[in-house]
Amino acid sequence: MKHPPTTVPSPDSPPGSSSTSGCPVRSGSAAVALSGPGFHTEPQALYRTMRRDHGAVVPVELVGGVPAWLVIGYRELHQVTSDGELFPRDVGLWNQWGRLPEDWPLLPMVGRPMPSIYFTAGAEHRRHAEMVGTALEGVEPHELRNHCEELADRLIDDVCRRGTADLIADFAEPLPVLVLARLVGFPDDEGLRIAQVLKELADGGPGAQAANIRFGEHMQRLLAARRADPGNDVTSRMLAHPGAFTDEEYVLDLMAVTAAGHLTTADWIGNSMRLMLTDDEFAEALAGGRRSVAEAMNEVLWEDGPTQILAGRWAARDTQLGGRSIQAGDMLLLGLGAANADPHMRQRLSTAGSPSGQGGNSAHLAFSHGEYRCPFPAQEIAEIIARTGIEVLLDRLPDLELGIAAQDLVRRPSAFLRGMTSLPVRFTPVRPTGDSL
Repeated sequence: MKHPPTTVPSPDSPPGSSSTSGCPVRSGSAAVALSGPGFHTEPQALYRTMRRDHGAVVPVELVGGVPAWLVIGYRELHQVTSDGELFPRDVGLWNQWGRLPEDWPLLPMVGRPMPSIYFTAGAEHRRHAEMVGTALEGVEPHELRNHCEELADRLIDDVCRRGTADLIADFAEPLPVLVLARLVGFPDDEGLRIAQVLKELADGGPGAQAANIRFGEHMQRLLAARRADPGNDVTSRMLAHPGAFTDEEYVLDLMAVTAAGHLTTADWIGNSMRLMLTDDEFAEALAGGRRSVAEAMNEVLWEDGPTQILAGRWAARDTQLGGRSIQAGDMLLLGLGAANADPHMRQRLSTAGSPSGQGGNSAHLAFSHGEYRCPFPAQEIAEIIARTGIEVLLDRLPDLELGIAAQDLVRRPSAFLRGMTSLPVRFTPVRPTGDSL
């Protein structure tokens, strides 16, 4: 899941920080720059090169010369995510705080110490996770599907007469946030405004900071409204939880739920549609009923997952991992996309009887693993939004075809998140089913 935006300043020197580090750049290993067009076009080729040259734990360098370790081995990633004491998600431990500029561009991705489900560790994290998880469990799947079908139809109604569309801007990006806005308690018109705010945040341009402020203001107003008039929504269930939380904690957790579920679900839809439109064998099997939308979506989680790299974990003490000496406070980035392609793991799946290497197997790491993995209710919500949206789209526009050559499709310029900037399609124009948004 994508990290939600940050809202509070970083401390100059959080507890556990230090001015020295056993970071990759200083360890004698040539660090790999975690940027460049290869991550946007053929990341798996880069991961194979990393594995060949560095093994399962790779010294990397982020923008501005900031060092980290990228964990690309399936077994090693399991080890890191299974040991919350040795490798907690506690950004306060980071040994690089003293050398980070305030405007470091990846700071929203990495996070700062703050009282939310996404940026707390240990018992404090579990306190937030229990409250948020309980609120999400109250989402009724049948009602959620009805929301998805209605909103997907409205979005398709906006473009169906044209015969052309951009499936990213016109469908994949707005659908998840419109559904999530309903689930947390917003009216539809405000959901559209939040969709624009989150797009500005995801773009990371000059308006991102102002968009972040507006995002928080939306959540503050929602909190006040639901406190005065509770309903059957996630916010009201959070407020009804018996634990004691401040308004700041509620707002930050609502921002986390909405932001974390937005772009990753949008990219899951977009990447799944790309597979169906560009892979002739898969498209024929889908049309012939031999493959399902759910299988396409699972294939994407293995081969083309929305979250390629997740930040992060921080070593609580000096340790060893994958033959590397990790020092206290070093940051470990979770290479989810690379670990899914680990040849040792793929060989085990093949010998277990999955002919393509994974098939319907759900042992992928697309949702991470361990205590801090994406909560199961959130996974289920994302899966229902994506699958229902795709099924409605294929039902309404059955002759969809790619509007440009597959090689001309452009990926988002990020090593962390994998999605399309656009997905142009054409189809036979059809009549709307109802009023447009």
